[in-house]
Amino acid sequence: MFGQEKILFDSPFLLCISIGFLLFSMAVSEIPVGSKLSVVENNHWVSSNGDFAIGFFNRLDQYSVGIRFNSNSIPFGKQKVVWVAGADLMVGNKSYFQLIQNGELVLFDSTKGVIAWTSKTSNSSVASAVLLDNGNLVLLNRKKDIVWQSFDTPSDTLLPGQNLSVHQMLRAASKNSVSSYYSLYMDVSGQLQLRWENNVTYWTSGSPSQSILRAVLSSEGSLHLLDQRSNSVWRVFGVDHNDSDVKYRFLRLDVDGNLRLYSWLEALRSWGSVWQAVENQCDVFATCDLCGICIFNASGSPVCKCPFTLSTTESNLKCLVPYREGCESGSSMITYEHTFLYGIYPPNDITLQTSLQKCKSLCQEDPLCTAVTFTNDGTAQCRMKNTQFITGHSDPSLSSISFVKRCSDPIAVLPKPPTPSSSSQHDTPSKGSSRFCIPCLLGVASGTFLAFVVIQLGIGFCVYKRINYIRRKAALAYMGPNSKGLVVLSYPEVKDLTGNFKHQIGPMMFKGILPNQRPVAVKELKVTVEERKFRSVASKIGSIYHRNLVKLEGYCCEPSQRFLVYEFAKNGSLGKCIEDPKMCKRLTWRKRMEICLTVARAISYLHTECREFVSHGNLKCENVVLDESLEAKVSEFGLGRGHGEASDSSGEAERDVRDFGKMVVVLVSGRQEADDVCEWAYEKWVG
Repeated sequence: MFGQEKILFDSPFLLCISIGFLLFSMAVSEIPVGSKLSVVENNHWVSSNGDFAIGFFNRLDQYSVGIRFNSNSIPFGKQKVVWVAGADLMVGNKSYFQLIQNGELVLFDSTKGVIAWTSKTSNSSVASAVLLDNGNLVLLNRKKDIVWQSFDTPSDTLLPGQNLSVHQMLRAASKNSVSSYYSLYMDVSGQLQLRWENNVTYWTSGSPSQSILRAVLSSEGSLHLLDQRSNSVWRVFGVDHNDSDVKYRFLRLDVDGNLRLYSWLEALRSWGSVWQAVENQCDVFATCDLCGICIFNASGSPVCKCPFTLSTTESNLKCLVPYREGCESGSSMITYEHTFLYGIYPPNDITLQTSLQKCKSLCQEDPLCTAVTFTNDGTAQCRMKNTQFITGHSDPSLSSISFVKRCSDPIAVLPKPPTPSSSSQHDTPSKGSSRFCIPCLLGVASGTFLAFVVIQLGIGFCVYKRINYIRRKAALAYMGPNSKGLVVLSYPEVKDLTGNFKHQIGPMMFKGILPNQRPVAVKELKVTVEERKFRSVASKIGSIYHRNLVKLEGYCCEPSQRFLVYEFAKNGSLGKCIEDPKMCKRLTWRKRMEICLTVARAISYLHTECREFVSHGNLKCENVVLDESLEAKVSEFGLGRGHGEASDSSGEAERDVRDFGKMVVVLVSGRQEADDVCEWAYEKWVG
């Protein structure tokens, strides 16, 4: 594989042929100054041989301009993009790409109304542009000299004949709006390096060599590192190297962080990977990112699974270690055999040399440690992690053992209704609770109550401090209701999706199923407000988006029929969960505190961050719902106007803060009668 070899395309004979072919292609496919491509016209510039074209293409519901394969032998859906102007740059649907009069290629973004990218060649006397037959877009001066070329600014792909010089890089395309963390870098040491976030190198191309200047992909299907004399000092070959039937090839850094060489397989009518840098995909650093650890399924394909939780969650949710510093009730260590874990945010594990049991104990005793991995491949190593952002890989062939720390949260309070006591008017809430340490329970409840009173007062202070500002802001910012995105249903449609209201899940609340099989909650309203006002209120509520507010999906407004359709929360209302012995045990002290803070954020958002002040008007445990991961969301907000109530921001804010305080006491005590509980808790506190 290694050796000294002169690359054929550097010979003088072939160089002369290449220059002649270059001048011929320039003559037949020249792009004059003023030429323009646009999203609207969907036009392209094509190379003289027809193998490549440059134009706009759709990308994540926006547009980018780039060079792609254009050969008739490759179906349109498989014509890969090999270069993108500005790499991850995306623009609006009325943007254009133009060679303007001063000699610059510019990409104008219609969304922002600005030039998003330019070739910066205004002082180079550019006379024309050419898309060469090898896929290289070049700008020429009047002497036909190349003053700029796309080959010098690669995105994620190298084409045959294209160089990657020292300090240049390829960056993988992004999966979403965030730029990829993966890059292929030509280091000054003469090595190709696959990197993650520039500080983690997980593959290199061999031994360092100061004589190496560039990497190049040959048309025969081999990747070379060349020295100053264009001698090959390192090379790898695709499995179809020197196959004359293969006409199209490219080298790409894929979105999964692996570097692959692709060939067009005419017999299969598809692109095939003929070489990849990292043989085992699970060895690519952070290949699963925050979606779990990498394993191989039954068919031998790498997949990402989250081993840190027992619940099955959506694939787009983060897989975090279930431990946070400050577990007052202690913690436990969960064992994962044949598993190697490492931290990624930040990627700086602490490595020690010690035994397996000592490794586990060190993490158990360290309040900052979240997980630890023990390996013994000749040298025993203990890798400690101090972050929740952990990934890794698992395979039966691995000898490593990992331990993940989990909080052992206590049960908060059991759902027992208050019962009168003959011995004392202010005794414990129920006889059934006598099996607990009553002074301990009262102490914990009182201390927690005091903490939440402070939180409540803080929120109230912020609300009153900003109330005048909110009024002014509301008067200026509110521009009328916006019903965009809301589904308007007829009464027969409401009956149909609820199964004629047979699945009641709460007072005047029914479960329904949309045609796409997505569950919703349908709330029936007994109001006499006029139709126009009801639609206005529904549109206003539907325009409010926050992660801790239940989203309004649609509504029904017909004579004597008023319904609101909300997103469905799997675990129902908080009040229902408090009364359910099984669900109540899942509401640990930590979870109840998180619920209180979540509700506080939601109410604060309604009061201070909406375009117009919005009050809840009826905040209680029954109007707080929990999703499948026990994340709290506030429901049925903003309905005061739908009932025809007058608007008084100051009074409504006071009422919401007061109701929040009552809800906190109910959640802490486990008793549903808010007024009685407040009086009981106060007397226990001051007594």
